[in-house]
Amino acid sequence: MTRTQPSHAPSTPNGSRLPPGRLTLERVAAALVEDGLVVAEDVERVQLPGHARHASEVHPLVLLAGMKLQSGEAAGAELTLERLTQWLAEVSGHRYLRIDPTRVDVASATAVVSHAYARRHRILPLAVTAERVLVATSEPNATAWLEDVCHLTRREVELAVVNPLDLHRYTMEFFGVSRSVRGADDGQQANKGMPSFEQLVELGRVGEVGADDQHIVHIVDWLLQYAHEQRASDIHMEPRRSVGRVRFRIDGVMHKVFEMPPPVMTAAISRIKVLGRMDLGERRRPQDGRIKTRSPGGREVEMRLSTMPTAFGEKCVMRLFDPDTALKGIDQLGFSATEAAGWNALVQRPHGIVLVTGPTGSGKTTTLYATLKQLATDDVNVCSVEDPIEMIAPELNQMQVQPAIDLDFASGVRTLLRQDPDIIMIGEIRDLETAQMAVQAALTGHLVLSTLHTNDAPSAVTRLLDLGVPHYLIASTLNGVLAQRLVRTLCPHCKHPEALDAGAWSPLLGSGATIPADATPHAADGCLECRKTGYLGRVGLYELLTLTPGLRAMVRPDMDLDTFTAAAVDEGLRPLRTAGAEKVAQGLTTIAEVVSVLPPTE
Repeated sequence: MTRTQPSHAPSTPNGSRLPPGRLTLERVAAALVEDGLVVAEDVERVQLPGHARHASEVHPLVLLAGMKLQSGEAAGAELTLERLTQWLAEVSGHRYLRIDPTRVDVASATAVVSHAYARRHRILPLAVTAERVLVATSEPNATAWLEDVCHLTRREVELAVVNPLDLHRYTMEFFGVSRSVRGADDGQQANKGMPSFEQLVELGRVGEVGADDQHIVHIVDWLLQYAHEQRASDIHMEPRRSVGRVRFRIDGVMHKVFEMPPPVMTAAISRIKVLGRMDLGERRRPQDGRIKTRSPGGREVEMRLSTMPTAFGEKCVMRLFDPDTALKGIDQLGFSATEAAGWNALVQRPHGIVLVTGPTGSGKTTTLYATLKQLATDDVNVCSVEDPIEMIAPELNQMQVQPAIDLDFASGVRTLLRQDPDIIMIGEIRDLETAQMAVQAALTGHLVLSTLHTNDAPSAVTRLLDLGVPHYLIASTLNGVLAQRLVRTLCPHCKHPEALDAGAWSPLLGSGATIPADATPHAADGCLECRKTGYLGRVGLYELLTLTPGLRAMVRPDMDLDTFTAAAVDEGLRPLRTAGAEKVAQGLTTIAEVVSVLPPTE
C-alpha cells in the first residue's frame, strides 16, 4: 500500500492572527478581539505578566475561559471554553467535534500512536477506518506530527478541533485503560482453541488474571465511573469466543462501548463479584449481588448485579440506580397535574390495593420508590418485600425474597402483617397465593402497593381474575391501577418546531384525528449533546384507572375487557395513547417514539 496524503492539509486562513505552530495567549486574544468575540478592554487583562508565565503550561483557551470574559456576541454572556473551541475550529478551517466516548474504539485508536507522543503533540486518534484516521487536536496549527501519522498508518488523516480539557481527559483515560488491558492480558494467551461448554467451566478456575490485579482494578473502576457519566442504566459485560464486549444501556438503547480479551473480561467480572460479595468460585449457576459506591461528584450510587453462565463464560449485568431519581416528586416523573392529583389521592387512602403495571424497564420501580418516600413519614410504618431489593431506602423496612429458605412473596407478606405495618409494598404479584395475601392485607386495613405485568390498566383486573382471586374481593379491595411506559425525550439542544398534519397524528388519535389546538410538536436533527440520536433523557406516560362504584359493579368472573375499558374511559380514564399525544403536543417527544412503546392494537 502506498502512503496517502491527508484529506486536507492543515491550513491557516487567518495566518496573520494564528500562524503555524503552538497557540500563544497573546495571539489568540488579539484574534478574538479582531473577530469581535471579546472587547478590546479585556485584552489588557489577558496580557498581564502572570497569565503570560502560565501560557506555555496551560492551553490558551483554558486560560481565557477561566477568566470568564464577556462575550462580544451576546450581552451578559460569558465566553465559554466550548464556544472558544468552536471559534478555533472556524478560524483554522477544521471540523469542530465533541468527543463521544461511547463511539470510540479505544483499542484501535490508542494503537495509532503512543501515549507520550499523543500528549506531546496534544492529539488523540478517535477512529480508524480502511481509508482514514480521525485525529482530535487542540493545536490545529501545530502539525509537525502529521507526516509521521500518515507514514505510520498509510491512511488519510482528518483533523477535528476539540475542547482542550476533553482532549487531556480522554487521552489519559483511553491510554490508561488500554495499558491496563494489555498488562492484564500479558501471558494469558495459552487457551486459544474453542473449548466445549464443560471445559469452559473448568478452565475458568485456573490460569487466569487475578481479580485483585492492579490493572483489573483500574479497568473496573473506569467502567463504573464511565457508565455513571454517560447516564447508563445498565452495564452488560458479555464474554465471547475471541473478544469480550461491554455495552451500556442509555435511555433504553444499547451502545457498545468497549472490547477486551476473554481472560481480562473473566477477571473483570471476578472483580465485580468480589465487590458484590458473591461466590467467586461458583460459575455454573446464576448469582445476584449488590454494590454501593460513590460517583465522582460524591453521590452514592447503588448497583444491582446479576451473573449467568453462558457458552463462553459468565455474563454480568449491573443495573445502576441513581438515588436522586427516587427523590424526585411525582410531577418530576412526567405526571400531568391531573394525573399527579389522582395518583396522590389513591395512595393517600388508608387501605386498599394500588397497582402499577407495565413491561420490564417501564419505570414501575422508580414510581413506587418515589411514592413510598413521599408516604414514609415518621408517623407511619412502611414495609416492603422485594425480589431483589432495588434500592436501599432508610425510610423503609425492606425484606428480600429468599427462595432457598422458602421465603417467597406470600410468606413475606404474612410476616409483614405481624410487623404492625401501615403501608406494605409487594415487589410483584406473580401467583394466587401472593395475590390472596395482598387482598388479606387490604381487608385488614393496610394500604398495599404492588406491580403487575399487563399491557394497560384495565387488564390488571382480568389478570387478577385469571390468577384466581374472587371477583368480589377484587371489587372491594382494588382502589386503582397505574399503567406506564417510558419514552425518550427530544434533545433540548437540537429540537425545533415541526408541523404535523392530521394523518401524522392518526397512529395516536385514530383515523378521525383532531390535532390539539395548542399543539407545538417538535423534531430533532441530532447533535453532539445527544450523540446524533435526537433524544436526551426519558419521561413517563401514564394511564390512571380509579375504580369508581360503577366500575366495581362491572368486576365479574365473566367480565368483558373491552366493555370494561370503554366504561373506564367514560369515567375519566385517559389511555396511554392520549397521554402520548399530549407529550407530543408539548414538544417533548415524537409520535414514532410513543408508538414504539405502546401496547399493540387489535
